[in-house]
Amino acid sequence: MHGKKLSIAIPASVVSDIPHLREKTSRMGLIGRAAAIFRVDEIIIYPDNPKISQRADMDLIATLLTYMETPQYLRKRLFTLRPELQYAGILPPLRTAHHPLNRKMENLKEGEYREGITLSKTKEGMFVDIGVEKPALIVNGQEPVGKRITLRITGVDKQIEAELADRNEIPEYWGYTVAVERRLFGKMVESRNFDLTIATSRYGAPFTDVAQRIDQDWKATYTILVAFGAPAKGLNEIAKQEGLKLEDIADFVVNTIPKQGTETVRTEEALIASLAIFNTYFRF
Repeated sequence: MHGKKLSIAIPASVVSDIPHLREKTSRMGLIGRAAAIFRVDEIIIYPDNPKISQRADMDLIATLLTYMETPQYLRKRLFTLRPELQYAGILPPLRTAHHPLNRKMENLKEGEYREGITLSKTKEGMFVDIGVEKPALIVNGQEPVGKRITLRITGVDKQIEAELADRNEIPEYWGYTVAVERRLFGKMVESRNFDLTIATSRYGAPFTDVAQRIDQDWKATYTILVAFGAPAKGLNEIAKQEGLKLEDIADFVVNTIPKQGTETVRTEEALIASLAIFNTYFRF
């Protein structure tokens, strides 16, 4: 298990400046990959325009990111054909530890972790699809049918045997979860009560000026939020809409791209730049 829980917050309007679903899907592919590369545990999607309903955009983002995070062998069972996934084929594979390429029972190892979906219950126990030729059996399993679960392989003889596992016990990075937040940014940060909140902004302090102070707090905390604004509206403006100051919401307001050469930085670009720096400086 990695020692921290790292969440990122992205605005609903991250897809609103692109009209076509194909390009929206492509952008989510970049964000999902960046999250997985830098071992993000949770992606929070928050509304950033209180004047309109952003429900459709938020649901689209959540669907695409969740689809990406789901192992390929479970997607057909968990996702029905739906218009939002029309261009899902262009989403890049995550290639994380919980997306194994092994589809053969003979290559399974005892102690290996897999994601699965519950298929049926019998007297013997619960059968689970884990992406190989035969389902795994969890003796005395009580989960509802059709539920995605994490399990650990305990036996690989004629019958694959497994037990339920807690994601937190797995030593490797095991993907991200997706949360759709109905509350505005300031309310979300306040109610979620993170140990450390870092807001990224072109108007923030240059990273090198605050890196040492962030490092001290980073070492002492467990839940960390790194928040991002939208190209057309940064976190300063998003906070202002709520009558709040960004400095009062976040512990640190940081500029991770000082002297940017472009007028705006897209959310997915800020995500990669910021997480790359944090990954180098701090222990996740």
